Amino acid sequence: MDFQVSLIAILFRIVLSAFLGGIIGMEREVHRHPAGLRTHILVCMGSSLIMLTSIYVFDIYRNIANVDPSRIAAGVITGIGFIGAGAIMRYGESVKGLTTAATLWIVSAVGLATGCGFYIAAIITTFVATIVLLFLRNFEKKLTKKEEA
Repeated sequence: MDFQVSLIAILFRIVLSAFLGGIIGMEREVHRHPAGLRTHILVCMGSSLIMLTSIYVFDIYRNIANVDPSRIAAGVITGIGFIGAGAIMRYGESVKGLTTAATLWIVSAVGLATGCGFYIAAIITTFVATIVLLFLRNFEKKLTKKEEA
């Protein structure tokens, strides 16, 4: 059984991950957050490439050694934690950057899903995350104002 991914599939997965990461990154860019369009695209593409590399390594070594294709990809989650921590800043009583850190985490997951060919989950997650970012912002502000009154 051959698990190798074709050149067309690799190209499609990388381009799709750039597009999906860009959708979320665009919202961050429009609202002038430090991690914007380019950062989200690069994180999503990098995660996709890591997943593709995991699949490739599994294919090469599956008959030679006991390899788990998810181990390399699991490192992405840890690495994104470090990037996300850099996006979080404390200003007195308030904390800024949590949503940006969360969007970086979610685009890495979208990239992993895209890299392994789980397109529908990647697309649905991107859509729902974008809805949350765009429409819950105003709801959150209204909710906060009511609590302050």
